[in-house]
Amino acid sequence: MTQKKRNPSFDSMVKYFLKHYNIATKQDINRLTQKIEGLQKSLQKMAGTQKSAFRQEKNKSASDVVLNVIKDIGNGAGIADIKAKTDYDDKKLRNIIYRLNKQGKIQRKKRGIYIPE
Repeated sequence: MTQKKRNPSFDSMVKYFLKHYNIATKQDINRLTQKIEGLQKSLQKMAGTQKSAFRQEKNKSASDVVLNVIKDIGNGAGIADIKAKTDYDDKKLRNIIYRLNKQGKIQRKKRGIYIPE
């Protein structure tokens, strides 16, 4: 009796090629994604503990924090400078600056540069 030779299944061939050529599988990518997300969360926690002194003032309003930053910089604070010290997003920062300007607490030296009154 002769045995018929079985052809390997498609799934086993795919598994063989993935293993032989070290190709990442969906499970490998998902594991890496989870590790990256964990690292991002830990980095955010570490960055959260090192916030600037302006951001840690909890009893002050956001407008007061921005006004203090502009006063500390003094000769002209740009949006990027204020954003770096406060970590506020662009929309919130622009609304605060607009409000402070309308209240007369800051002046626009030129486009994008603000000085205290």
